[in-house]
Amino acid sequence: MPNGFPGGDALRDQAAALGQKVVENGPDAIFDEIENLLPEEWREHVRTFPLVAVTLGVGIGLWLGMRKSDEVLAAGTSLISAAAMANVSQVIDKMKGGG
Repeated sequence: MPNGFPGGDALRDQAAALGQKVVENGPDAIFDEIENLLPEEWREHVRTFPLVAVTLGVGIGLWLGMRKSDEVLAAGTSLISAAAMANVSQVIDKMKGGG
């Protein structure tokens, strides 16, 4: 385990891929990724009861903001830095190969 926990490389690759999608597509990429995480039955509930889903989302967002703001900021910062380092690594690899 070179990075300290099992599956760390796969997680880093997923974070880099999501970061790249955000760079290319903007915030819609995050919403698409969240939608992919939801099971189909939950998606149907959201379509049927959109007001309840929005209210629940706002409530969870407020709770996370008040209780877990440090953890959320750390996760977001980690995601952005992983994407940036993946992009820098790709540029350096291209420079080595092209030069």
